[in-house]
Parts: sequence; C-alpha cells; structure tokens
Amino acid sequence: MWGGRFADGPSAVMREINASIPFDKQLWRQDIRASLAHVAMLAEQGIMEADDATQIINGLNQIAQEYEANGVAEDLDLEDIHMHVESRLTEIIGSVAGRLHTARSRNDQVATDFKLWVRDALDMVDSALAGLQTQLVTRAEEHADCILPGFTHLQSAQPVSLGHHLMAYYEMLRRDRSRFVDARVRMNQSPLGSAALAGTGFPIDREKTSSMLGFDQPTTNSLDAVSDRDFALDYLMAASQCSLHLSRLAEEMVIWASQPFGFIKLPDSYSTGSSIMPQKRNPDAAELVRGHSGRITGCLNALMMTMKGLPLAYSKDMQDDKPPVFEAHDLLGLSIAAMTGMVEEVQFNTDRMRALAESGFSTATDFADWLVREAGLPFREAHHVTGAVVALAENEACGLADLSLDQFQGIDSRIDNTVFDVLSVDASVASRSSYGGTAPVQVKAQIEKAKQALGLES
Repeated sequence: MWGGRFADGPSAVMREINASIPFDKQLWRQDIRASLAHVAMLAEQGIMEADDATQIINGLNQIAQEYEANGVAEDLDLEDIHMHVESRLTEIIGSVAGRLHTARSRNDQVATDFKLWVRDALDMVDSALAGLQTQLVTRAEEHADCILPGFTHLQSAQPVSLGHHLMAYYEMLRRDRSRFVDARVRMNQSPLGSAALAGTGFPIDREKTSSMLGFDQPTTNSLDAVSDRDFALDYLMAASQCSLHLSRLAEEMVIWASQPFGFIKLPDSYSTGSSIMPQKRNPDAAELVRGHSGRITGCLNALMMTMKGLPLAYSKDMQDDKPPVFEAHDLLGLSIAAMTGMVEEVQFNTDRMRALAESGFSTATDFADWLVREAGLPFREAHHVTGAVVALAENEACGLADLSLDQFQGIDSRIDNTVFDVLSVDASVASRSSYGGTAPVQVKAQIEKAKQALGLES
C-alpha cells in the first residue's frame, strides 16, 4: 500500500503493532454497508462510471456473502478490515476496485464504520435492557404484596414491598436506557465524505450517503468528524453506569442467597458447585456480573486516557479505540442476559423475608410518626421516646408490638392503645402511600405505568 513512498517494507514488529485486523474485522458488515452507499453516490454524482459502480457493488455483495459464511481471513500485511475488503474486491473484479476509494480516506471510512457499529450496539443494548425490565416488572407484580425488610447501611430500617424493591431496579434501568437513547441521538451524524481531514474536491453528495446509512445529517466539520470518538465514550459511559446498576442487583442476589439471609434460591442454571464441598450452591453468575462492572468501567478509562491529549485530526493512537468498546459491549450483553435469566428463575422465600421484616424493630419509624400525629409530640421528641421504647424491647428480647400498653406508658403516658394499629409490618407498608412509596396500591400503580411503557398487556 505504501510502495509509492517507501522503498522498504515494515519490520515484523511494525507489521504486528500496526495491524488492527484481529479486532476490527468485527466491522466488516458496517464497512461493506458504507462502501455500498459511497459507490452508489459516486455513480449518481457522475464521479464514477455506472458500469464500474455495478461491478463494485456486485463484488462487495459477494464479499459480504463470503464473510458471512466463512468469516474474515486475517492477513497482517493488509492491516485492517478496509484493506481486506479492498484487496478481496480487487481479486474479484480487478483494477476497477481501486475506484472505490475515490473521494474518501480510511480516516472518514473508519469513523463511519465505527459509528455504524456503535449505533447497532446501542440498539441491541436497549432491546436487552427492555427484556430485563420486563422480567423485573413481571416478578414485581407477582410480589407487590410481599414484605421484606428494607435496609439502610445494611441494617434493618423499614419494611417494604418486594415488588417495590424490584421496581427500584426497573427505574435504574429506565435511566440507563435513556442514556443509551441520548447517546444514539447525539452520535447520529455521518462522517463519510470528510476524507482524511479537510473534505474533498470531488462534487460528492454527503446528504445522500448520510440518508442511505440512516444518519440524521452529515457532520459539519471535517476535522472534528475524523477525530471524534465522543460517540464511543458516550457508549462506554452509559455502559459503565448500567454495569454499576447490574452489579448492585447482582450483589443483592449474592447476599440474599446466603444462608444467613435465605431470601432467595438461585436456579441451578445460574449457580455452580464446589470441587470439595458438596453442599455448596455458589452464585457465580451474579458474582461475575458484579466483577464485569470493573472491567467495563476500565474500558471507559482506557479510551478516555487514549483520547485525552490528541491533537487534531487523526492519530494512530485512535486505532486503539475499538478494543475497549468491543470488550465492554460483549461483557455488558452477557451481564444483562445473566441478570435477566436470574430474575426470571429466582425463587423468593417470602416467609423468610417477612419473618426478618418483623424483627429488628423495623416499625420504629411508624411509632415515631404515630407520636407526632396522634400524641402531638415534635418529631425530635418523638424520636427520643421511640429510642427509649426500642431499648426497652431490645432488653426484653421482644418486638415493639409485643410490649404491653403499661410498658409503653411507663416511658410516655401520652401513648394509648391505638398505637398497636401501626406496629405491624403490614400496617407500616400500607401506610407509605405517598407517590412513589412502598404501599402496595402505589407499587401496583407504578407497575401498570411500567407495563404500558414496555408495551406489555395488563
């Protein structure tokens, strides 16, 4: 390729460090798609003869069939997927293949191909997340009335609906999907036609190729177009945030599946055993999802560091833009699939959840609220009285509802018998009926909204 300028060929080390075909072969579909749009435009603009365009189009379609059937045969001397396609096209149709590269550079070519790939990845992730949301909503609807302890600092805080707990993750994923959608809108401009960095003198129609490739419009600055990788960073940022949410859900699966909690039983299909301890059921899938979040955020950091100091326009450093995106995409897709399967198949031990919700004085806040509402105490005083009652119950090794009225009134005489109406976990959960609260009536309303958003039947 460099024969006109260089007398000697590259060293073996240079061949290896310079070649990107081991990873950018993933772009072959996007490369052929962009080339088909480019050659059609060249013919329409009279820049290329119609017969030449027909030969090139037929050749590109044949290459696509070959790659689909057999994959891409790597040749380090051809460096990247763009030269692999062009070389194979030359083998098929001869020297007319050289006309394909008219009015474009590998710089705008790779930017276009990579954008197309990331756009496809965004669509795939959005669809996968919708599937996970569907499972969360389905299980939440099954368990809207089930009660478990809600935690802060991993200490029993207030009883909540299991459906409410699951819907919290639905909301996290809703925000994740919005970030992927925003990234797609922002990146949907075509770099094709920016050439190496300054545009081209050929009378090309960038609006035409942009439309053919499903972009909203061409990019407006050729320097920016060939050097921009914000779209890849946007994808990785959204993927990193999403992986953190998946990791939180995975962590709860790990905790809940442990014997001290016993809230869930993970399915065999997402668990492993021990090589020495036959009783073990290890939550390996959840742990790997948790671990993948570190690798995905590492991919984001890798590309950020690659791009942080690059002058305009294209630099070879940017060849390293694709491996972190490809890796993160594979890991994220696997994590979403694993979490979807676990949520669908997990067995909830609702009796155990309820038993623990009834321990740990989880209705103490309800008692404090009762003191404010019914006895007229300022909340800070009510907080102090409640603390004294909790200390008494702890000393008596019983729950708040197990104390007698005399014991309550021994701490504060303003307490009457109606206090027992708020000390059960059912009453506590039902009372949290503010918008977005854990009361089953609110949870079910949010589930209905989610089902409508997901296009599910009520």
